[in-house]
Amino acid sequence: MIYYISDLHFGHLRCIEMDKRPFSSIEEMDRILIENWNNKVNEEDDVYILGDFSYKSKIDPVEYLKQLKGHKHLIVGNHDLKLIKNQEACHYFETIDYYLQIEDQKRVIYLCHLPFAEWPYYQRNTYHIYGHIHNDRGDTFQFMSKKERALNAGCMINHYEPVTLDELIKNNQEYKKRGE
Repeated sequence: MIYYISDLHFGHLRCIEMDKRPFSSIEEMDRILIENWNNKVNEEDDVYILGDFSYKSKIDPVEYLKQLKGHKHLIVGNHDLKLIKNQEACHYFETIDYYLQIEDQKRVIYLCHLPFAEWPYYQRNTYHIYGHIHNDRGDTFQFMSKKERALNAGCMINHYEPVTLDELIKNNQEYKKRGE
């Protein structure tokens, strides 16, 4: 199975307030993110993390990574620069890329932390999965929400768990409707 998630921000206190996450502390957020992940993902599954794995955490990212099941693939986000300099942490990722094209259920998907107006093979019904904007409903959300095959993998709109492509499509449709 292939799963997607972004903007976990393990250890980042400010994102609880910024995203209006339903957690009372960093410890609660980190614990629930790990539990949700491991309740869904099996050791043989692939999980594409579309950036911002951890940020400003007092805990080494290795401590989070070694608790998470599955084959982890990092799509580097703007808050992952310190992470990718940590050689031990990098050993927990099968791949580390700034952008990547994959196939999932015979559908071509372009992965990048940042949302793009157009992506490779845009006119050929490919998908673009991104993160970065969290659950912000500003200009970027307004623009991207008009793109049928552009999907926000932000954990805060995907029930704080990795999701399949079909779940991602459904969650994005529901999130867009709530904004209308």
